[in-house]
Amino acid sequence: MSAYPYLAHWKEEISRSPNAIYMTLADALALSIRKGDLREGDRLPPQRTIAEYLGTNLTTVTRAFTEARRRGLIDATVGRGTFVRVGAGESHWRHTGPAVVDLTMNLPPIPQDPPLQRIIQSDIAAILKQQDLNSLMSYRVTGGTLEERQLGAKWIAPIIGQRRTDEILVSPGAQSALAAIVSTHTQPGDVIVTDRIAYPGIRTIAAQFDLILVGVDSDMEGMMPDQLDRVCAEHHPRLLYCIPTIHNPTTATMSLQRRKDILKVAQRHHLHIAEDDPYSLLMDNPLPALAALDHSRVSYVATLAKTLSPGLRTAYVALPNADMTRRVAAAIRAIALTNAGLLSALTARWMQTGQAHTILHAIQKELRLRQSIARRVLGEGHCMNPDGPHVWLKLPDWWGSADFVAYARRRGLALVPSTVFTISGEPPQRARIALGSAPDAASLEESLHGVLSVLQHKRSPGFADIV
Repeated sequence: MSAYPYLAHWKEEISRSPNAIYMTLADALALSIRKGDLREGDRLPPQRTIAEYLGTNLTTVTRAFTEARRRGLIDATVGRGTFVRVGAGESHWRHTGPAVVDLTMNLPPIPQDPPLQRIIQSDIAAILKQQDLNSLMSYRVTGGTLEERQLGAKWIAPIIGQRRTDEILVSPGAQSALAAIVSTHTQPGDVIVTDRIAYPGIRTIAAQFDLILVGVDSDMEGMMPDQLDRVCAEHHPRLLYCIPTIHNPTTATMSLQRRKDILKVAQRHHLHIAEDDPYSLLMDNPLPALAALDHSRVSYVATLAKTLSPGLRTAYVALPNADMTRRVAAAIRAIALTNAGLLSALTARWMQTGQAHTILHAIQKELRLRQSIARRVLGEGHCMNPDGPHVWLKLPDWWGSADFVAYARRRGLALVPSTVFTISGEPPQRARIALGSAPDAASLEESLHGVLSVLQHKRSPGFADIV
């Protein structure tokens, strides 16, 4: 095996890592590229050879190669083999140098009216005067106090209807809530079904708990019920994960009928649903959540990270019953323990005074402005929602997703390729643009003109296929 000295490093990484073998193997491959042990254009050994050397099975190596391909690290062609991709040595798609604007992070824009910095300074000062510092800086009850859960129930009531407080939890962010829900409903080796193009956070959770993700095809209304039915019959999943409103990244929003049809399939296959709903409250008249249509089958998560600020580290969780609330609260306690006291106090104050809705309305207004700028600059043909925080950019035939993003980065623009979101199958010729992270509308417009110029640029010889 001297021809492939990096394999010894991969074997060592697998032996000491607690993570799933296929994810560790993909990480080790990426590290070999960054260190220069593997260079652009290098051909990798056959998967069977790798499996035999590492003492694992061929399926695990295939999953690792699939993951590496999604990250834009390798290319594989039948009859030619697998090669390190051009641009893979540049830390994939992540921004590592100066950029006009980093358009990778799906953040709500910071409103200037009302002035958020001044509001936070004033409210923190008031909280410190009115509340005991020891209480604010100490550990708190997992799942939130009764008052915090009541405020959370009121915040999400327009989407899911009225709920008892013993069905509501306050979680330190949506990711920990989703991890808690997933771990409550699954065991290692179980299948989770989701969109074929899905939010990457569910992949992180699945890898951590050694779960298998199976993707379902979608159309302009999101996940297709007949495809979900087929996948359920074939794979017998334990859980469905979905974002029914302004899907990340495709922007698809399920119609009311589509929501009902998805719930019928879930009922037929005794499938529990984890509903991730970061964006509904950005809309003036959102559709009812799946949790409103089927109280007993859906665990619902609504983060404040996309409607107010990720800095609050707060998400509201609605569970089917009090017993499930206790079980998910125990999982949150094991994963993240509790919310931060000072941030919880600030969030509660904004909810009580109405400041939260004032900030929300300012963010809605700014996002709609930014979506209109994106439509004007980029033109039609891309997936957009006028209330959403991102654009699912359609690429011309000559651009693959990873190569497009790598070239855009060289031009000072940081975007996210479709490979990051692809659960199975070929990544679409798409990239995601986050509109909220630009400091203002003018800088966003300047950056979008830069994106347009990259879209119109024909691929250079440096991005030709490796042969």
